[in-house]
Amino acid sequence: MFFDTDCGGVVHNIAYLRMIETCRTKLAGKLGMDLREMSKTHLYPVVVRTEIDYRRPAKLGDELVIHGKLDSIERARFWCAFEMRRKDEDTVLITCRQSLALVQMPQGRPMRLPADWKEKWPQLMVGGNQSS
Repeated sequence: MFFDTDCGGVVHNIAYLRMIETCRTKLAGKLGMDLREMSKTHLYPVVVRTEIDYRRPAKLGDELVIHGKLDSIERARFWCAFEMRRKDEDTVLITCRQSLALVQMPQGRPMRLPADWKEKWPQLMVGGNQSS
């Protein structure tokens, strides 16, 4: 989209994060945390760290594909990993990792991750299927 690019037709860095947000929201749905469920439970995954490497620029008119996966699960946080490519190309444009915590609102209290996540979601972890 024009609004995602600069005057040279190169995608802005913030636009990549918006695309990652969309992918992460879809991944959260696969983890049982779709937007409707979060609004009922008031338990939200909150980004606490983002690491992103801009390897190659995407340009105006590129059709981009982003894959997200559950990368690792700890006691109180989890990591998601993302890769972005042009459609039908193998070259990785962007890699990103995000650390998230589950936070109970409105208290803003971090919660432990459910104990069964590792057993329940192995297909979404490293080496499993990837979602876009």
